[in-house]
Amino acid sequence: MTAPLLKVDDLHITLEGDGASYNAVENVSFEIGRGDAFGLVGESGCGKSITALAVMGLLRRPLGIGKGRIVLDGEEIQNASAARLRELRGSKIGMIFQEPMTALNPLSPVGRQIAEMFVLHQSASWSEAMDRAEDALRQVRVPSPERRIRDFPHQLSGGMRQRVMIAIALACRPDLLIADEPTTALDVTVQAEIIDLMAELCAAKGTAILMISHDLGLVANMCRRVAVMYAGRIVESQGAEAIFATPRHPYTKGLVDSLPRLGERSKRGRQRLREISGVVPSIAAYPSGCRFNPRCPSVTDICRSAAPDVTALGDGLVRCHHHE
Repeated sequence: MTAPLLKVDDLHITLEGDGASYNAVENVSFEIGRGDAFGLVGESGCGKSITALAVMGLLRRPLGIGKGRIVLDGEEIQNASAARLRELRGSKIGMIFQEPMTALNPLSPVGRQIAEMFVLHQSASWSEAMDRAEDALRQVRVPSPERRIRDFPHQLSGGMRQRVMIAIALACRPDLLIADEPTTALDVTVQAEIIDLMAELCAAKGTAILMISHDLGLVANMCRRVAVMYAGRIVESQGAEAIFATPRHPYTKGLVDSLPRLGERSKRGRQRLREISGVVPSIAAYPSGCRFNPRCPSVTDICRSAAPDVTALGDGLVRCHHHE
């Protein structure tokens, strides 16, 4: 079998604070093949974004990798030097951050920020790099790219800024694109345009995608496989179709059930969305046993006393005492 492009093996991310050490992420393992699309979903605070930052080598104190391996194209990078990580970021791994207004430099024209990728990673001259930056904006369907390369981020709409982020992330044809909530704060029609654009460009360049979102429907439409995180752990991983058709963990089922569906109406004529009761526990107050047990509708005594083991599900997995 072909080796995966990215392999995350038993990753633990620690958080130091108040004289104590906490596990923000535990036992996280997944693989992404070349040109494949993999989704990581869950509520805010479950550990998705810091897992992505660990892959990028962007964790900063008080966060750090406690143990585990991150293997990119056969190279272990969890302990790579800062210089090596700078070489990899942009050339081998690109990332679309959650909020482009804070990720982009407000004091630099967007064209120069794209051109910088070609100068740093492909030794292009600034003149050549600016020409290529204009082409990059054209590829992400920014109108009048010859004018927009001189604009600053605040002069662009949210959708335009997100297109600039995609242009920067894909400028040097990376092997892996990490998209962290790439449609946050965008209206529905612009969201659809951005997702279609990402999928089209990545397919053309053969780029693998790690899609991070709290929106299970969005991820399932784009990704072949999906992993569901809760309180720092992957609680279920299956093919995208199976996640919708036969969710095996109560948390996954709650996420699926909370999605709005066309045609469903209550007796009063309005659709009432289902919800998962309670909130994600604090990292300093994870419950004993299964971490989902205070919110789980199927909880029993064993759920409160013992953490569930990983159970194989064909080509997936689940962490639940009652997954049957």
